[in-house]
Amino acid sequence: MPVTHMHRWKAPALAASALLVGLTLPAAVATPASATTTSYDTTYYKNAVGKTGASLKSSLHTIISSQSKISYSAVWDALKVTDQDPNNSNNVILLYSGVSRAKSLNGGSTGDWNREHTWAKSHGDFGEVTGPGTDLHHLRPADVQVNSIRGNKDFDNGGSAVSGGGGSLTDSDSLEPRDADKGDVARMILYMAVRYDGGDGFADLEPNEKVSNGSNPYMGKLSVLKQWSDEDPPSAFEEKRNQVIYDTYQHNRNPFIDHPEWVDAIW
Repeated sequence: MPVTHMHRWKAPALAASALLVGLTLPAAVATPASATTTSYDTTYYKNAVGKTGASLKSSLHTIISSQSKISYSAVWDALKVTDQDPNNSNNVILLYSGVSRAKSLNGGSTGDWNREHTWAKSHGDFGEVTGPGTDLHHLRPADVQVNSIRGNKDFDNGGSAVSGGGGSLTDSDSLEPRDADKGDVARMILYMAVRYDGGDGFADLEPNEKVSNGSNPYMGKLSVLKQWSDEDPPSAFEEKRNQVIYDTYQHNRNPFIDHPEWVDAIW
C-alpha cells in the first residue's frame, strides 16, 4: 500500500527577489517540517502518533525494529531495485553524485558503483554484519571513488568540491552532500540512531555535534543534519525507495521519510 502524504513546500527563494530590489536579507534559516498525515498512521505508526521526545523515539524504535534482515551479498541485488533510475530501468541513481549508472557496473573498480554505508560502518564498529551493516535504509549505491573520498567522515557544511561528486563538498573531517541528497542523508542517519539503540548486541548509535567521531558510535553534526532535513524534504524517489524496502525486503519503514516533522519532535 503506497504511502500518501500531505506535502509541505520549500519557502520561496526570497534572497533572489531581494537582489532585484536591492535589499539585504539575513541568512536563511530552515523552517521545521510541518505535520504530515500518512495512510500508515492508524496501523503501522498507531503507537507513535501524538508522542514527542524520548517517548516518540522509544515507540518508533519498537515499531521499526520488527524487520526482516538480508545478507551483505544480497544488498547488491536489492540496491538495483530500491535505487533504480525511474527513467532507465537498466540503471541506478548514485548517492552524492546523482549520476545514473548501469546496474551491471557494481564492483570495486574505477567507474563502478559500490555499497555506501551512509552511517559509516566504523562508527560503532559494526562492519558488514547482518543488521546495521546490511540495513537497506542507510545503504545506497555510490561511485567507488566518491565513496572512497567520503570514507568514514561525518557530515557537515563546507569544504572543496568532490571530483565527480555532483556538487558535494569535503574537507578533512566531513562531507557535505549535494543539495538534492542532504535530506536523504539526514533521514538515513537519524533512522539508524532510532533503530540501533544498544540492543541486538550492536552499539547504541547516536547523532552528536562533533565531527571526527572515528570508531565511536556517533555521527555528526546533528544541528546540520536537522537543517538539511528541513531544507530538502522527502522526494518521490526517496518515498518510493522507502516503500520498496517495506514491501519487498525488510518490511520496516524509515519514519522520518513518512513524518519528517518527527526529526524536530525528537531532537
